[in-house]
Amino acid sequence: MSLTGKVAIVTGSGRGLGLAYARELARQGAAVVVNDVDADVAADAVATIEADGGRAAAIVAPVGSSEAAAQLVSGAVETFGRLDILVTNAGILRDKSLLKMTDEDFDAVINVHLRGTFTCVREAYAYFKDNGIAGRIITIGSPTGQRGNFGQSNYAAAKAGIVGMVRTWALEMKRAGVTANAVIPVAATAMTKTVPFFAKAVEADERGEAMPEFFRKELGFGTADDVAGLVAYLASDDAAGINGQVIGVGGDRLQLWSHPEAVATEYHDGGWDYEALRSGYPFADRAQAVGETFPELPADLQPAPAAAK
Repeated sequence: MSLTGKVAIVTGSGRGLGLAYARELARQGAAVVVNDVDADVAADAVATIEADGGRAAAIVAPVGSSEAAAQLVSGAVETFGRLDILVTNAGILRDKSLLKMTDEDFDAVINVHLRGTFTCVREAYAYFKDNGIAGRIITIGSPTGQRGNFGQSNYAAAKAGIVGMVRTWALEMKRAGVTANAVIPVAATAMTKTVPFFAKAVEADERGEAMPEFFRKELGFGTADDVAGLVAYLASDDAAGINGQVIGVGGDRLQLWSHPEAVATEYHDGGWDYEALRSGYPFADRAQAVGETFPELPADLQPAPAAAK
């Protein structure tokens, strides 16, 4: 197994995508520190990994503070003797449109997703550097952070910020042999269960059946296990040359997201003052799309109509 002898922390790994990542890392030989805010959920996750034949331990802590990050890293070292891999998956949602979103809604999401990623990565990188370990940092982004989504100002900001930090960390950590990458999962989660567009895929998954090919191929939408393989690969020595990348995965699809680049350039003698722009804004017919767009669902995959009240 490619990760034998390695030790990983996966934040927010009591259930869902995080648990899938933790289980796959353990299947590949890593000892895994499971993290959750619920002690019973964390204990169940450890039991699941051990039932699979893996090694795991739980650390119950709310990700966000520097103290929680230190607890996770020191706990991994004390329990398993070292740390090699950090997967920053912990997150929460507080979805509301802009005028309904409170300061508390915004701050809570930013604290767990963005600050939690920052504090955990800082703590892990310090350990890697001090101990000469060519560690692996794998952060979890979202299509919302890449394109935006209605009602998710806080979540979009956090996920976009994570990608920005990854690109910076790739530069800062390169000399130490540490890599930092972001994974953009597209999978059945608690959030996608509430979206009617994905209903037939989620229903099939819950029945233990394969999702329809339309979802897996056309939309790149799949299960948590479809994402876990990429996380484990990026954690391995085989991925030592992959750094600062943003990689999407879901269903049967793998995507490499580009770094932002200018898509059009125009020049105007003397510069673009107000009058020059008013007389001819050059990009009027080249505006970039916002939000996700999906192809029309085939008739047999349309969600069932809501029952009349």
